[in-house]
Amino acid sequence: MKTHRLLCFGRHDKSGNAALVVEESALSEPERLTFAQQQDASATVFVEANAAGDMQLDFYYPHARSPLCLHATLAASAVFFERNPDAERIRCVTSMHRQTLEVERVAETIFIGVSAQPCPALAVDIADTAQLLRVEPVELKGVPRLASVGSAKLLVEMADPSVLAALRPDLAGIADWSRKHGVSGMYAYCRVDDNVYAGRNFNHLQPRFEDAATGVAAGALALSLERSITLLQGDALGQPCTMLARYRDGAVQIGGRAVRCAG
Repeated sequence: MKTHRLLCFGRHDKSGNAALVVEESALSEPERLTFAQQQDASATVFVEANAAGDMQLDFYYPHARSPLCLHATLAASAVFFERNPDAERIRCVTSMHRQTLEVERVAETIFIGVSAQPCPALAVDIADTAQLLRVEPVELKGVPRLASVGSAKLLVEMADPSVLAALRPDLAGIADWSRKHGVSGMYAYCRVDDNVYAGRNFNHLQPRFEDAATGVAAGALALSLERSITLLQGDALGQPCTMLARYRDGAVQIGGRAVRCAG
């Protein structure tokens, strides 16, 4: 079994969301989850070639298997491009839902192409959402919306950046709510400038596992807003990250950097 540890979407070489790329693994699905729980990484991806020769990706967070993780996809793609310096594109397929991801490299940035995916039919209650985030309903701006590029997120716009930064939500409650409704957590965000947003992802049971970058949320937010955006995340965690979401006709490319790190 070969492993590679990378920092993804980092604004500089020492920051980013950690992902572990695993190759040549004989672990079963339950064993893969156990392995992921033992790693100091927010996501682990097991990579293997499928019958068509595409790179197949099987994603695990410390608490659950996931249908899609874009920062882990970024990490796996970076390993591929490192080995194939003349390559500019690669096609990946996810293990759970067989979702096809078209990946391209532009200089130091890797872009992952995604498109809108179905979301659960759900009437979102503002008061219930505010209670899970442990804020007053007035701190929410507008009605929370569902969007998905492969892992459905509830997008919750906050009225002020200071409220976003101060959030200490009910993580267990959000996890229960997400399981009940078939949603992959809540993404709280706010606008900070023209087409520039800041966000935080709540899809883990422990605060220490908060994402420094959440690519699927960047894609979902760009789809919901129907525009290209820059999404900032991870500053309060000491891991400042930047995600570029290029929107066009209902599809999005999520871009960022990935660098190797020690450990």
